Amino acid sequence: MRGFYEIAADDPERPALLGDEGTTYGELLALANRASNGLTSRGTAPGDCVVTVLRNGLDALTMMLATYQIGAYLVPVNWHFTAEEIDYIVADCGAGVTISPGTLTVGELVAGQPDTAPAHRRAGSMMLYTSGTTGRPKGVRRRLLDLTPEELYPILMRKSWRHFGLPMGGVHLVCSQLYHSAPYGQAMMALQLGHTIVAPERFEAAAALELVERHRVTNAFMVPTMFHRLLAVPERASYDLSSLTHLYHGAAPCPPATKQAMIDWLGPVVWEYYGSTEAAVATMVSSEEWLARPGTVGKALDGMTFTIVGEDGREAAPGEPGLVYIGGINRFEYHGDPDKTAASMRGQDYTPGDIGYLDDDGYLFLLDRRTDLIISGGVNIYPAEIEAALLEHPSVADVAVIGVPDPEWGHKVVALVQPVTGIPGGDELTAELLRHCAPRLARLKHPRVIEYRESLPRTPTGKLSRRNVREAYLSR
Repeated sequence: MRGFYEIAADDPERPALLGDEGTTYGELLALANRASNGLTSRGTAPGDCVVTVLRNGLDALTMMLATYQIGAYLVPVNWHFTAEEIDYIVADCGAGVTISPGTLTVGELVAGQPDTAPAHRRAGSMMLYTSGTTGRPKGVRRRLLDLTPEELYPILMRKSWRHFGLPMGGVHLVCSQLYHSAPYGQAMMALQLGHTIVAPERFEAAAALELVERHRVTNAFMVPTMFHRLLAVPERASYDLSSLTHLYHGAAPCPPATKQAMIDWLGPVVWEYYGSTEAAVATMVSSEEWLARPGTVGKALDGMTFTIVGEDGREAAPGEPGLVYIGGINRFEYHGDPDKTAASMRGQDYTPGDIGYLDDDGYLFLLDRRTDLIISGGVNIYPAEIEAALLEHPSVADVAVIGVPDPEWGHKVVALVQPVTGIPGGDELTAELLRHCAPRLARLKHPRVIEYRESLPRTPTGKLSRRNVREAYLSR
């Protein structure tokens, strides 16, 4: 088995990155080596953190590979963050080196450094800061192993990467920012498998289809919001997307109608996985499996387990909803917050905070986040289900459903809708949306209030913070 560093040494002319910053595997390895040597010359040691504030592109890939071979934790930070937010992460993780415009650039880091491999190579890791529901974000820190990247490669292949079913060689399209866990992991896996990377700075639906056609992209990771935008491209049928063999998605619930439409369009190339920054990949489900059980996110991967815990603290029976706990994960901790770490665990099992259930065959179905649950008249209502129904309407571009206090019911369902461009929001559309809900949702799940927004705040990975939306709504 070979990983990036061996492939680059044996096949230096293999294309590594396409586009304006196009480079080969050999050139990328030389640059990564120079960056590794630049970091160690500045005192970076195994277990230390290196913060990067970088856009998608060559610099981001360089720092991924440079930190990965010197046993450092790469802490990629959202370049939209304010200086105060960035300073907090730098201080919290104790980073000795920060790579960002105006601080230290990759060009400055590598200047005068040799392009030979660093003296003491050890596999590093990513330490991503998660935003949690309250308080400051915390870094998810995994124990580093005393292994070289080449020694770690077969372990990663055996435990996780083999489930993706990708061959050696291919073309990977980056659709989200590399400072997020899934895009980082997918890009790193692609490089370890000898793939060529296409990494536009931002996702635009029609442009993504053009990139797939032009570069014969074979695999990509997207989120359901991107699916929704792709399906809205008027001329989408005109693009040649036949090169795609694996279109992965995750990170957020996918409305069943949206996923069905994607499979109808592209064929059985859509794959879904469920996991988290803390638990990594816990399931993988093919198009065929999903079509047999619409809505499932799959079964636990080899060596992993799911336990559903009801409100009474007992394990739920098949079909009964409860809090999802994942067993068999690699050990992790929230950096500097043992209480948060302990609160997320049940013995050796970890919960991402999702509510779901298992069917009789062990397939997992997710309902929503525990923190987003609406309880109205004593009945549990899951916002994701209502959002999925509303997104089936052709006039809806995006939607957020929240629960707000109600003196009679405890909470009432409020839908904040972003109409498709050119469609006015108002009483006529509201009446149409409620008629649309009638055959799809029980009456108690219908929005009591529908309001319209020009846009909704989603992260580049498609996640919607209902807490932020709810707080903004209530603060008016």
